[in-house]
Amino acid sequence: MSIWLIRAGAHGECESYALENGVAVIGWTEDFSGVESKEGLLAFFVANNPEEKLKRLMNHQSQVWPFIKGIQIGEIVAMPLKHRPVVAFGRVTGTYRYVEDAPVGARNQRDVKWFKEIPRSDISQDILYSLGAFMTVCRIWRNDAESRLMSLLEGKTQPKVPPEIISGEDVLDEVGSVDLETFSRDQIRSTINAKFKGHGLARLTAAVLVAQGYKTVLSPPGADGGVDVIAGTGPLGFDSPRLIVQVKSEQSPVDVRVVRELKGVMKEFDAQHGLVVAWGGYKSSVLKDAAQQFFQIRLWTGDDLVENVLENYDRLPEEIRAELPLKRIWTLVPEEAI
Repeated sequence: MSIWLIRAGAHGECESYALENGVAVIGWTEDFSGVESKEGLLAFFVANNPEEKLKRLMNHQSQVWPFIKGIQIGEIVAMPLKHRPVVAFGRVTGTYRYVEDAPVGARNQRDVKWFKEIPRSDISQDILYSLGAFMTVCRIWRNDAESRLMSLLEGKTQPKVPPEIISGEDVLDEVGSVDLETFSRDQIRSTINAKFKGHGLARLTAAVLVAQGYKTVLSPPGADGGVDVIAGTGPLGFDSPRLIVQVKSEQSPVDVRVVRELKGVMKEFDAQHGLVVAWGGYKSSVLKDAAQQFFQIRLWTGDDLVENVLENYDRLPEEIRAELPLKRIWTLVPEEAI
């Protein structure tokens, strides 16, 4: 069973559309309905992009052709989500079509029945290398990835992978370039997950808030009564904004009950604002109500916490930086990346 990586925009801008409408989409805006051959697709790109380098157009061809003709009905697509630390999996149920009135970036479509989401933390690192490719569309096959992912989708235990192949170097042969930012974030998330389990995640959150200028009180391990961190501004922490924080370290997404409980606790503590940090993300019912809570409550996922750690890393306590040693680097983005 072939498994294909398909991204819904460089920044995940079409992910919600794809999931809600049962489709896989790619960001190209051209209509490829009249293309009948791989050679004809390249000629189409050359004719419509005369100023582009041939190498770049061949890169487009190598991704668009599988989407419009190569992926067969019944095969599996994997869509790594940008806004939640999960990969959505679906089964292709329809042929290629161009939908003119769809949002820009979602006009080229294949019908897909999305059936499962798997946390990135449950997927072996070598497969994450492949899923971190800069390509918009490519087949995931290295290191028997297809059968291993099918086992995971069926609820079976994944076979262990020899450490020597979890290097990412051979993935370059498969996908051309790896998204180093995504790869690095996966490594950082994995380290945080290992070193800041349970109450440790509340400790890390409190450290980030201190770096942002808050005075904090961290609840001790154990039952916290709905409060993991109390934060305020000013010399003693009495000044506004006053903040109540609830931290959920479990891998599964939290439901709307957590947010409702936090609102009640905010009143008890006379806090103007609340923050939920959910390492495993949120169920859709929570996200639909998020906009209504904008001026009272913020919802951080694990990725949001990682982002805030990176933004404030130089101001974190030495003991936190010792547990989570990071180094900032710059790297070029491949010209062929979509």
